[in-house]
This record gives sequence, C-alpha cells and structure tokens, in this order.
Amino acid sequence: MLYFEDFAPGRVLPLASHHMTVEEMVEFAAEFDPQPMHLDEKAGKASILGGLAASGWLTASLFMRMMYDGWLANSSSEGSPGIDFMDWKRPVFAGDTLSGRSTVAEARALRSRPGIGLVKFLHEVENQRGEVVMRGENPIMFRTRQIEGAAA
Repeated sequence: MLYFEDFAPGRVLPLASHHMTVEEMVEFAAEFDPQPMHLDEKAGKASILGGLAASGWLTASLFMRMMYDGWLANSSSEGSPGIDFMDWKRPVFAGDTLSGRSTVAEARALRSRPGIGLVKFLHEVENQRGEVVMRGENPIMFRTRQIEGAAA
C-alpha cells in the first residue's frame, strides 16, 4: 500500500498498458465525442489527424484506468481536487499500445487536513514508438501512515 510518505519527488510509477481498438474508439466517440474524425476512417484521413483517431477524451479516460491499474489501486488515495493541465500531443490510432508513467513532482502535508498529504504528478502517456500522446499534471490527496495506523 502506498501512503503519502512513499511519494518522494522524482519517484516514477508505471502506468498499466492498453491496446487501442477501432471498436472502442468508435463506441466512445458515438456516445461522447461524435466528431467525424473519431467515427469514420474516410473523415479521419481527410482531417489534420491523418486517419481515424481516438478522441482525446477517450485517451484521458484510458489514462485514468491505466493509472488506477498501474499503481493507484494500491494506494491510500483520497481523490484529486482537479487537473492543472492536460495536453494531447499526438493522435492515437487503432492498434496503438499505450503505456507511460506518473512522476512525483512535489509533495506536501496539508495543514488544513491532518493526516492527508497532497502529491503533484506529471503524467505521460506514450504509444508503442515511445512518442508522447498525452501529458497532464494534477495533485492527488493521500492518507499518511500515521492516520491509517490510528484508524486500524
């Protein structure tokens, strides 16, 4: 179990990997982001993306799952107060295998909430060629070991 004390600046935590399929791209787009370049190969090729591409929102959603499966499920997370930024750097296509990392940028105890620390992460999602397709930064709150031990 990872607690606040385990997140020293510079620590790198791996994301789980995910293989992108046409079916999930189109299904997500049809429900949440029905722009033509996310629904149709011909429209995708005619766009600046150069082919049927995943919605950035699908990439962001998959990133969340990849983070959860990679390391967050085994942590004392209390959630996040938000996202500082998210950039989609390259299109994601069917057949891409996504992976990446979360790197601890900073960590500080919260005076307003004893037993909780705030950890800021820089996240990078890459395709199978090592090209960054998404970057993001956000803080996540974690319980400290002392509070967890006292509650047991």
